Amino acid sequence: MQLRLSHLLLLASLLSSAALFASEDNNRSLESYISKLKNKQFDLDYKKNEAESSKLRDSWIAPINLSYAISLSNPSSNEQELRTTAIKMDQPIFQSGGIYYGIKFATASKKYNDYTIDVAKRKMIKDAIAFLMQIKQSDLKIERQKLQIDNAEINLELKKEQYMSGQLDSGFLDDAIIERNSVKQALYDLETAKERLVSSLSALSEMDHSSAHVPHLELIDAEEFLSHNIQLEMLDSQIERDEYNKKMTIAKYLPSVNFNAGYTWRESINNEIRFLDGEREFYDYGIRANMPLNINTFRDIESAKIDYLKSKVVKEDTKVQLQALFTQVMQNLENLKKKKLLSIENQELYNKLLEETRALFEAGYKTQYDVALLKNSADIAALDAKIYEFDRQLELLSLYEMYVNDLE
Repeated sequence: MQLRLSHLLLLASLLSSAALFASEDNNRSLESYISKLKNKQFDLDYKKNEAESSKLRDSWIAPINLSYAISLSNPSSNEQELRTTAIKMDQPIFQSGGIYYGIKFATASKKYNDYTIDVAKRKMIKDAIAFLMQIKQSDLKIERQKLQIDNAEINLELKKEQYMSGQLDSGFLDDAIIERNSVKQALYDLETAKERLVSSLSALSEMDHSSAHVPHLELIDAEEFLSHNIQLEMLDSQIERDEYNKKMTIAKYLPSVNFNAGYTWRESINNEIRFLDGEREFYDYGIRANMPLNINTFRDIESAKIDYLKSKVVKEDTKVQLQALFTQVMQNLENLKKKKLLSIENQELYNKLLEETRALFEAGYKTQYDVALLKNSADIAALDAKIYEFDRQLELLSLYEMYVNDLE
């Protein structure tokens, strides 16, 4: 009954479809998982994108050109000096919708570029959290390995006693020594792997891994994963951007109207006898209509249309890939659930055997070695369940990387 109840509780936990982060984690800034310098770089990327977007949005506003020129000439025996100052502008006022679509294109481009920065930032945060989880998992694996070493040492002592009493030949004793050395070498490998993870984390984050908070991730369903997916949201913004680019390209080859105006001041001086030869001020303004006839017009428009159509196809293809990823993660979680349940069953079995063995030890029918072996085995099974839980969290983390919770 106790075993069945533990299975039901674990199953309920695994099938929970709550938000990706527990409420306590929603209050915690995800940015804290990467270093201040990394966050500063992303902040500067956002600011640069804002500046580039503003520049693109206002690019239809023509500049006002200021000019000043001095020229010397001697058409006769006297040298002439000409000074010219001018203010001119040539401002588009109608481009068959091109101005409107250009502004919309700039806004959509900013949105898309912000998403690309968001994706890169979330990838880095995900990597930092993954390293942190793997470090915590490594601590459990190291603790587990030390228990296996204890069991190997106990087994070696038993084999020594049996060998000395003539119950076993030297081959069994040699196998026990090899097993002891093997589990010790495995411990050294685990410790080395942990140090690599610590080094990788320190390159991304300023957190102290020994005291850092590890977020607890919960299961989400496929519909929620796809409806709040940053990859799909980014592709939506790309489709919007490419649509406005298509319309802007078409407008580029349609009639346009510019308003032009200028003011010019000229002064001519005879340098030989130093007198003002002439001074003139005049203005000009008007309207200029234009319609380009280009052999590549239809090719340029067709290319922009293809980009737009391709971005829609890419989104649908990405959705298929995300559905496949979600399915794979669910299958992996199902396998991990079975492994974790098996570990719990083993732990309960070892605890029952341990309780019986302790009673037999007190009665003089079992040795302290028997009690220690079963105690270590029960502890190993308990650690296995915790290790599998970290594997489950890492699987969910691959979904988190693309999942955007409204609470974040």
